[in-house]
Amino acid sequence: MDGIYPENDQNIVTSGGSGFGIMAILAGIDRGYVTREEGLKRMERIITFLETADRFHGVYPHWWHGDTGKVKPFGQKDNGGDLVETAFIMQALLTVHQYYVNKDSSRQTPTEKALTERELSLATRIDQLWREVDWNFYRQNGQNVLYWHWSPQYAWEMNFPIHGYNECLIMYILAAASPTHGIPPKVYHEGWAENGAILSPHKVENIELNLRYQDSKAGPLFWAQYSFLGLNPTKLKDKYCSDYFNEMKNLTLANRAYCIRNPKCHKGFGSDCWGLTASYSVNGYAAHAPNEHDDKGVISPTAALSSIVYTPEYSLQVMRHLYEMGEKSVRPIWILRCFQRDGQLVPTTLPCHRPRAYCSYDRKLSQRIAMEIIHEPS
Repeated sequence: MDGIYPENDQNIVTSGGSGFGIMAILAGIDRGYVTREEGLKRMERIITFLETADRFHGVYPHWWHGDTGKVKPFGQKDNGGDLVETAFIMQALLTVHQYYVNKDSSRQTPTEKALTERELSLATRIDQLWREVDWNFYRQNGQNVLYWHWSPQYAWEMNFPIHGYNECLIMYILAAASPTHGIPPKVYHEGWAENGAILSPHKVENIELNLRYQDSKAGPLFWAQYSFLGLNPTKLKDKYCSDYFNEMKNLTLANRAYCIRNPKCHKGFGSDCWGLTASYSVNGYAAHAPNEHDDKGVISPTAALSSIVYTPEYSLQVMRHLYEMGEKSVRPIWILRCFQRDGQLVPTTLPCHRPRAYCSYDRKLSQRIAMEIIHEPS
């Protein structure tokens, strides 16, 4: 929503990111930050959009034009279905479905009963969207692997079979769980796990990891987060990983340890300022990871804060550090992106939110460090 990425994007909607927002709204409803009525209205509006927006064999694109629901190409040949982004939004919709169908309807007032009826009706509509996702189509002619993209103009020319480990575990889980287009087990074992090649015990920052991380010994932190918004890693295991929670915790600890060791000597990195993940950077969007090639000197606070389920103590250190910056960096009533310039953090406000004065931080972070700080407006 900043006119930079993609371009002229005030009306562009992202499918996977919408899934993350849906789950945030649901958490807000459950905790009383959003009223039940307000939350339901928003969910009804979202589902109405999703029912008519472009889909490709039941699969959503990465981006839509929000005013029309028509696909906005993510790239020239990426103008059709995106199975990974669809998995991210579908796990959110299924979470909403379960939240509404499992609600205790006893001892409700007439107003509450009316809301329950609407919630159950919405859950039925979500179930229909879920059943219409044709996961098997994305095996490209019956192969034992899932493909990321399909285009009505370019078919399979993107040619991106998905192997693990990365952020895509939830896609294979949902594909296996589908009541209408479920994949057989061999797609998981031969495609995602590549007949056991996904198992690759090694150490990063002297911390044990057991999975092979694509193109890296330890990937960006969103690999430990996205799939587990809808999939509980606690006591989760398969023949390739005996404890997904512990594996993701160790991936997080390796990320933190790398930032503390700080081999590229970025000023500001430390035990209270860590977290490498996909985000904006001083040179555009990048997937920052704990290795010297993918370390661009960018700390995204969302990386550490979203790791709180794995590293509560260490994540809270970052949170406290951000709040200690006080007037110099963060105020919850604004949505901000703070970029480092000349040793000082300069915030850029998103559209429709009040700008704030120039800010600085006496830690004198290096020019190459950018910090994205996102807060909900009041």
